[in-house]
Amino acid sequence: MINHIVDAVSIAIDSEFNETADTYTIYTESLEQGLKEPCFFIFCINPTNDLFLNKRYFRSNQFCIQYFPSTHERKAEINAVIERLYNCLDVVTVNGDLTRGMKMTSEMVDGVLNFFVNYDMFIYKVEAPQDMMDSVNVNSDAKG
Repeated sequence: MINHIVDAVSIAIDSEFNETADTYTIYTESLEQGLKEPCFFIFCINPTNDLFLNKRYFRSNQFCIQYFPSTHERKAEINAVIERLYNCLDVVTVNGDLTRGMKMTSEMVDGVLNFFVNYDMFIYKVEAPQDMMDSVNVNSDAKG
């Protein structure tokens, strides 16, 4: 499920920021070298899975979207990106279902934006049906 949310977030960011031209690169995996700015990194941090009731589980998926600006006016560029991220990550489509982003916060560390958003949801685990027995033979002797 986490990979589906990463894909949905990536699609939302791409449609918001690369609508007219492919200016922004979006990474979903670590990059050793060759960083092309401006760019986004998307990764899930601290996912949880808690039993709620019977076979229902509550999953909390906190994501961090890092943005590396390309200009020397980093603060102004980051502030503009924050506003756009609030809008495009409010609701994303995960496996055909709309999922709301919650607990959106952001912070700037060393000229890099760290934007946090949670995509929390309930999951119902469906077990595979057990094979039924074909037939049963019962022998009972009643003494009376």
